[in-house]
Amino acid sequence: MSAAPAKKAPPCPICGRPATPEAKPFCSPRCADIDLGRWLGERYVIPGPPDENTPPPRPESDDDRSR
Repeated sequence: MSAAPAKKAPPCPICGRPATPEAKPFCSPRCADIDLGRWLGERYVIPGPPDENTPPPRPESDDDRSR
């Protein structure tokens, strides 16, 4: 019996290189820090329920599009 082939590591979500066990799912601590910085800088957002205090968006008029 032969051993099953090893699964290929998924790519790093930041740079696309293969992930390493030490920094999984990233390839390095650097890419993990980049991802953390994006979360802390609010570049990633998980949508939640609409805020009742926020007014609904204005419908876009033809005048708004020409600016």
